[in-house]
Amino acid sequence: MKYEKTALLGIGYTLPAEIVSTAQLEERLDPLYQRLRLPAGRLELMTGIQQRRFYPPQVLPGDVSIRSCRQALDAAQTTPAQIGCLIHASVCRDHLEPATACRVHHALNLPASCQVFDLSNACLGILNGVILIANMIEMGQIRAGIVVGSESGRGLVETTIRTLNQDVTLTRQSIKDSVASLTIGSASCAFVLGLSSASSHSARLVGGAARSHSQWNQLCQSQHDQAGGEFQPLMSTDSHELMVRGVETGVATFSEFLHNTGWERESMARTVCHQVGVAHQKLMLESLGLNPENDHTTFPWLGNTGSAALPVTLADAAEKKVFRAGDRTGLLGIGSGINSVMLGLEWNDVPVAGSTWGEGEPS
Repeated sequence: MKYEKTALLGIGYTLPAEIVSTAQLEERLDPLYQRLRLPAGRLELMTGIQQRRFYPPQVLPGDVSIRSCRQALDAAQTTPAQIGCLIHASVCRDHLEPATACRVHHALNLPASCQVFDLSNACLGILNGVILIANMIEMGQIRAGIVVGSESGRGLVETTIRTLNQDVTLTRQSIKDSVASLTIGSASCAFVLGLSSASSHSARLVGGAARSHSQWNQLCQSQHDQAGGEFQPLMSTDSHELMVRGVETGVATFSEFLHNTGWERESMARTVCHQVGVAHQKLMLESLGLNPENDHTTFPWLGNTGSAALPVTLADAAEKKVFRAGDRTGLLGIGSGINSVMLGLEWNDVPVAGSTWGEGEPS
């Protein structure tokens, strides 16, 4: 896939105010740790994740997405009337029906001609949304679009802790399938995409690649489908096999990514990978032959925030002025299923607007 006209014009993000350390999670898991004689500190040592954040229980994904979208529109200096497509692309959503995008569309006062729908693909939803909006821009169907995702990890972490403490049949071996669930955090991010000619402060979308190795779809699964404020899922994840097969999928995708962008790996100034943990990052970059010093991370303080993880890490890097004009930047996404999406941006000072949730819900 190659692009000629599309650029990232602005980014908006919203982070929770509540910070929960990994040490605090282990304190809550004391019944399990005592029963299985587990040493404290092992979770942070294994993952490199020191803390994560959570929105208040009553806050819905759509609440946060509305704020992130408003901030992205302000950053991009784009009016609601200019938006031709809105995609809500997180795993978490307000209801099974209707699409969360409908509520966000109404709150933002987007035009009736704007296409609106939800898209969900594990940790890749926002990147998949970027591709769909970019395709519409390239075909001349729209001039600008928004993709947004807001992940709320509190329910998964709370359910996992409760189950681990209550199920006395669990062993040191069987609890391994629950470790990944304890790395989850919450975050929200929105991208405004439009014509590259619309702003000199943007990042041009050069191209990318996508692959699906769906024979590994069973490696990370939830028990059943739920949505809304009482979202209480339980996940089973073969973390080691998921990492190995995910990186394998990423290596295959990266080869196509380089071909489609016309880049050499040595010419890439910066990378942003999906934020899983220290072991995944190390194996991923080693397998792709990329310099870890050029990779930006947020997982030590945000944990794994699903579809928002890579986008909010890109926002953090942009806000901290990590990128220089002209930097070739690879967005290297992998999601359970197993799927991979990798996109290339040529950077030129994309504006970012962010906030911390806790200043009142958006109207």
